Amino acid sequence: MRIFILAIATAGGSGYAPIASGTFGSAVGLLLWWAIAGMGAAAHAIGLVLVVLIGIWAADRAQAIFRRHDDGRITIDEVAGMLLSLLFLPARAEVAGAAFLLFRLFDIWKPAPARAAERLPGGLGVMADDLVAGLYANLVGQLLWRVIFAEAAA
Repeated sequence: MRIFILAIATAGGSGYAPIASGTFGSAVGLLLWWAIAGMGAAAHAIGLVLVVLIGIWAADRAQAIFRRHDDGRITIDEVAGMLLSLLFLPARAEVAGAAFLLFRLFDIWKPAPARAAERLPGGLGVMADDLVAGLYANLVGQLLWRVIFAEAAA
């Protein structure tokens, strides 16, 4: 069971990257998004909910294994944040690239209430700050897409 928990919590081992484990975890999220992007928004939303729920469970248990709150090896939260950053955006490479950069920016910066969300207990606290970062990235991405799309259509 320990191997199963850690495989999920570290997003397939991306959390063991020697540097920038959050970036590697975000890349796993980007790959998962690319795999489901053609299935539509409903599949994307269902996938996001599943990753969040399973991620809370796995992150909670991984913290006990690592004996540390929000250990850097736990990267399932980056997968969830990346999926949220792309929700309801077009499945295009340039959109995905922009969302990736925006998510990493907001995840590292942690504007309010992300830092407060990080202090929530257990796996919820691990996941919550990345979901806030993903929401911010999504909102900026939606705005950028509409401005760029509106200008291209004009």
